[in-house]
Amino acid sequence: MTLLILLILILVAIVCSRLRWRKTSLVIWVLTVVLFVSIGCGPIPSFFLNHLQSAYSANAVIREARGTAIILLGNGIERFTSTDGIAIEPGALAYGRIAKALELYRTCKQKNTGCTVIVTGGDPQHHGAAEAAVYGALLQRLGVDSADLLLETRSLNTWQNAQFTAALLKSHPADQVFLVSSGIHLRRSLLYFGRFNIHGQPVRADLVNAQSSWIPLAYNFLVTDLAVHEYTGVWRYYLYEAMGWNASVTKPGSA
Repeated sequence: MTLLILLILILVAIVCSRLRWRKTSLVIWVLTVVLFVSIGCGPIPSFFLNHLQSAYSANAVIREARGTAIILLGNGIERFTSTDGIAIEPGALAYGRIAKALELYRTCKQKNTGCTVIVTGGDPQHHGAAEAAVYGALLQRLGVDSADLLLETRSLNTWQNAQFTAALLKSHPADQVFLVSSGIHLRRSLLYFGRFNIHGQPVRADLVNAQSSWIPLAYNFLVTDLAVHEYTGVWRYYLYEAMGWNASVTKPGSA
């Protein structure tokens, strides 16, 4: 996304130059260089990421309750061929979320009689298995009782994560709810889940930070794209809310 924006600015600058709009072309060239350096060297992604993540803690206060729900949001799966055949495993960025959900579950079992891990995520990448099923199998191997697992395997985006999880919670009510996701993803997740009356305590599973550098780094462009994706989802939510569209948004990729 960021590289596309920079490319568009370069093309506009070239067009302005061909049209002999030299001052306009110069301004656009300067803006392009400033953006390229500010993103690649870290200041812009650092600002965006800090604003997205700073409000959320990795710690959670679990009290005694009759029912506790730990909602684990998916973050992709990977399908590959190895010497053992075709394998489908959690994506590299998903393990922090899985570990945090497991940590909360173990703490919950020490204090509560009813602890449920709701794993949400379908198969948006068409790998042949739902994220929830893949994560759930791993959680069972790590010690989560199968009776304490609820798998929501239909959702294809964060909006549907919230929509379908709300239906599960109606049949499995909880006195306290925790929402486990990456720090960068929590702001958008809280908006979407709140739209379906799920007001869980956010728990940050991991952080994404930019790298300060004297030379532009590809990594900083990557994390800037991640931040832009989250902000776009937040802005889209408010736009759809103003237009009255949120209640009917269920198609993959639409929210």
